[in-house]
Formats: sequence, structure tokens, C-alpha cells
Amino acid sequence: MHIPPNWGTFFTLIVSFLVFWFIFSRLFFRPFLNLLSERERRFKELNDRTEELIKQARAAEEEREARLAEIRKSAIARRESERRKAEAEAAQMMEAAKAEARETLEQVHAKIETELKAAEHELEQMGHSLASELAERVLGRPLNGGAATTTGKNN
Repeated sequence: MHIPPNWGTFFTLIVSFLVFWFIFSRLFFRPFLNLLSERERRFKELNDRTEELIKQARAAEEEREARLAEIRKSAIARRESERRKAEAEAAQMMEAAKAEARETLEQVHAKIETELKAAEHELEQMGHSLASELAERVLGRPLNGGAATTTGKNN
């Protein structure tokens, strides 16, 4: 048994399919596809923006590290400069203290020398005076006409 095609029904189905396709396309499919494409575009923009921000963050981190390294170098150089300056000042102070000590030592040495010579001279005079006095007592008479007894004794 063979059923012949009903061309009227067939064309009605095709027309109704096209009408429904057109209506559904306008009301549902296009807005939904537009929504999906807009969503995909926004995701792509957000992804690009995120990558840009990550690059900026890396660049900022590298710049911060470079500045920090520069500041560290500067601080180390300044510290070394201050240390050398302090060492130079300490060396100057040590040299000044040594020179002052040397000068004081020389002054004390000179003073001791003068006092020693004065004491030697005084002892020499005392020795002559005592020797003269002893000789006068032993001899019982003044030596050299009494000129040697200048000690102020009255015998």
C-alpha cells in the first residue's frame, strides 16, 4: 500500500515551520545567542584586563625591588662612609692623644732632669759644706780663714 504525499499539508508544514523558526529566532534564539556572545566578549575583556593588571603588578614589584636594592646600596655606602669617617676621627684622636702624652712625658722628663740636677748641685754643696765642717771639727780650727763655714752655726 502506497500513501501518496499530500502536497498541501507538506507546504503548510514547511510554511508553519518557517514562520515558527522566524518567530522563535526573533524572540528566543537571537537574544540568547546575543547574550552568549556578549557574555563571551565580557569574559574576554575581563581576562585581558586581568592579564594587564598582572603585568602591571609584576612591573610594580620589579620596580619596588629595584628601588629597594638601590636604597640598600645607598645605605651600605653611607654606612661605610660614616665608618671610615669615624675610624679617621678615632685615628686622629689617638694621634692627638699620643702627641699630647709624648709632650707631657717630655715635659715631665725635662722637669725631672732639672730637679735632679738641682738636687745633685745641692747635694754637692752639702757634701762640701759637711766635709769642711767635719774637717774643722777634726782639726779643731777653721779652714782657709773661716771662709768655708757659711752654714750659720755659732760654735
